[in-house]
Amino acid sequence: MPHTARPAALLTLLLLGHSVLHFALGWVLGLSGDEAHYALYGANLALSYYDHPPLVGWIQAPLVALHVPDGLLRLIPETLWVLTALVIHATARRLHALLVPAAGSADAAGFWAVLAYSLAPLLHVLGIGLLPDTLLMFFTAAILLQTLRLLDDAYAQRLPQWLLLGVLLGLAGLSKYTAIFAALPVLACLLAAHGVRLLGRAGPWLALLLAVVLVLPVFVWNAQHDWISFAYQLHHGQGSHWQAGQVLVFLLVQALLYPLLLWGSFGLRHKVLGGFELDRAQIGLLAFFALPFAVLAYLAGGGSSLPHWTAPAWVALAPFAGLGLAALWAHGRRGLVLVFGGLQAVITLSLYTLMLLAGPPWLHSDGLESQEPETINPFTDFYGWDQAAARATELARAHNVQHLAVQNWTLASRFAWYARPLPVHVLAPDFDQFTLWTGPLPVGADAVLLDWSQMSHQLPVGEGLFERCDAPEILPVRHAGRTVAHFGLYLCHHWGGHPAPRRRDAS
Repeated sequence: MPHTARPAALLTLLLLGHSVLHFALGWVLGLSGDEAHYALYGANLALSYYDHPPLVGWIQAPLVALHVPDGLLRLIPETLWVLTALVIHATARRLHALLVPAAGSADAAGFWAVLAYSLAPLLHVLGIGLLPDTLLMFFTAAILLQTLRLLDDAYAQRLPQWLLLGVLLGLAGLSKYTAIFAALPVLACLLAAHGVRLLGRAGPWLALLLAVVLVLPVFVWNAQHDWISFAYQLHHGQGSHWQAGQVLVFLLVQALLYPLLLWGSFGLRHKVLGGFELDRAQIGLLAFFALPFAVLAYLAGGGSSLPHWTAPAWVALAPFAGLGLAALWAHGRRGLVLVFGGLQAVITLSLYTLMLLAGPPWLHSDGLESQEPETINPFTDFYGWDQAAARATELARAHNVQHLAVQNWTLASRFAWYARPLPVHVLAPDFDQFTLWTGPLPVGADAVLLDWSQMSHQLPVGEGLFERCDAPEILPVRHAGRTVAHFGLYLCHHWGGHPAPRRRDAS
């Protein structure tokens, strides 16, 4: 890439192409369970929520209040995805100027950083659907860039730069609790760069104060609710019995999902930094990746870490990988770069295709009457929920029923989102966000009960449950020429108040 205009033009085409794809997919797909859950945050504004801080709901609230289509609601994550790419690009350029001014062009480093980011399939999922991780991706990238700037004493002398850091840290804290993994490297890097004399300046303390003030709603809400969110996160993080095999599976999945970023890091080490001495502050910047990744890998051993939780860590690594990839390309190692880049491109395009087809064409639904559990197909999440909720609402009105119900909280969010404003109750003894929103189904109440073939439960009829449920209305979900799932809607009478949900495939 000898000319600076070429990386700039390619970057524009890259971001424009992905934006069009994100918008197209965001327009045709229904909301996933997690998306619907956080969209309901926007419809039920509060200082915080049981399972996450509030920003993911607050940022959607204006569009939710306007009842915009799902496709327009998804403009938020699509915009955040592009902004994250631009911050990655700026960070790679700045790193190039500071670390390796002779290794190719800054534009090439920025382009390769964005390319590695844009070919990571899970990052596209977060660019289509708004999750707390989508927000944290952006704020992690922005905090990394701002920390990099503040390593320069000229920037560290400017109070507005510290205030910007405080705002970014506070908003990250309002996005997800794991934002602490982005905050700790900031302190380490800045102390390494400026020494303890930094603590004698007003800027860092004002940044800390501003960050604390911004996250106060989370602490106020938790104080009002017996600290249930913190207790939930601690319990959730502990997981179950720790197994090294689960960590190895986690690492293998990560390597398959992000090979270009890994190869870029190899290039950074061997082609860029060979013989180049980094100072402690610059080395500390890699902790934005290493710290959260190490913690999440360890938690994976207990089964309490999901693949997309590492997304902010990989975003933090992307600028460094961009330098490495640019150096590898300049040193003639193009074959391996193309192989790994092609692998990620194939995986990403396959993901897009599976989302549009509602999963592999050989997977289909046998219906709720089948005695065998249905093969899990995560791509069916996007289809049929709006029609099922609309039909459930019609049944409720026709029979003068005031309540909707499901037997697992993961079924509740999509049902509640599309059936608004009818309340959805979760018939399970566990505490969840719906316990706060709608509470338990009143004893003696009738309800329209929804069952879904991908998570089918035994009918809750018997002592302490419903007295009876009428024969179901079965709604098949057809897409791409096949039936991918079934919904069952039951009109159930006189709830007994003692839930005991059981999956159909349970012994």
